[in-house]
Amino acid sequence: MLTRRTLHLPNLDLSYLVGGNGSETVLLIHGMADSAMVWTSLVKHLENVGGNRYRIIAPDLRGHGESSKDITDYSFASIIADLEALMSHLGITNAHVLAHSWSAKTVAIWATQKSDRFRSLILVDPFFMGRFPSWIRMTFPLMYRVLPFLKVVETFPNYETVEKIARSLKQYQGWSDFQQTVFQASIEAKPDGTWQSKFPRQARDFIFEEIMDVEGLTQSIDIPTLFVQPKQGLNRQAWQLRPYQKYFPNLQICEVLGNHWAFLVEPEAFNQAIADFLQSITTHNYQA
Repeated sequence: MLTRRTLHLPNLDLSYLVGGNGSETVLLIHGMADSAMVWTSLVKHLENVGGNRYRIIAPDLRGHGESSKDITDYSFASIIADLEALMSHLGITNAHVLAHSWSAKTVAIWATQKSDRFRSLILVDPFFMGRFPSWIRMTFPLMYRVLPFLKVVETFPNYETVEKIARSLKQYQGWSDFQQTVFQASIEAKPDGTWQSKFPRQARDFIFEEIMDVEGLTQSIDIPTLFVQPKQGLNRQAWQLRPYQKYFPNLQICEVLGNHWAFLVEPEAFNQAIADFLQSITTHNYQA
């Protein structure tokens, strides 16, 4: 069962979900414009198959979900500091860390700096792990402003309008009850009757600037790592996997059904892949 809590930091309130009471912590980190709610199906699965093995923590990153929005600093350093503060607050020494898309770059940088925080690492279809050359950085804002998955990061006259758009997006393909719950948690009604994304538009711009300017992989990271490769995801070619094979000597690659949001569109297959990997890490550590 998930419980929502809030960590009051000096510069923001960090909302997070907590589930389970096991000895091994699993830290679940969502991607851009999402929230901790995307992991609710995975949490239930891990609680069912893991018994009392896992304690699961899923934060809403700054600017997302129920966390503070009046922020202009979306640097990797600040996000990592938030996660460090959360772990310290909860008395967590290390964790199995799972991160999706943009957040995969965040945790790669974090693992480079503090590998002792990680029992294992799970990268779910990473997005822009490298640093962009200057000529691309000049034109890229024109592209990211029209990315389909960000179509709901606006203000809409009513709920029906924004739901119609959401139903057409890849992350809500199939429009299951689970997907509908996740979507509804991402928007809110305003006093004037309009509906608005909880993810502020300006956060998108700050995040993309940071993504383009910072290199994610700079040295070898010797942590047991799973690369989750959805069949219709972003990383489909061998050349896209080579940097991960170079920098993660203890790497497994697991192909799963679905697209970039496999945990939303094919949750059963995704959840099982994650549970199997975590079980293999636990078994290996026990045998060692």
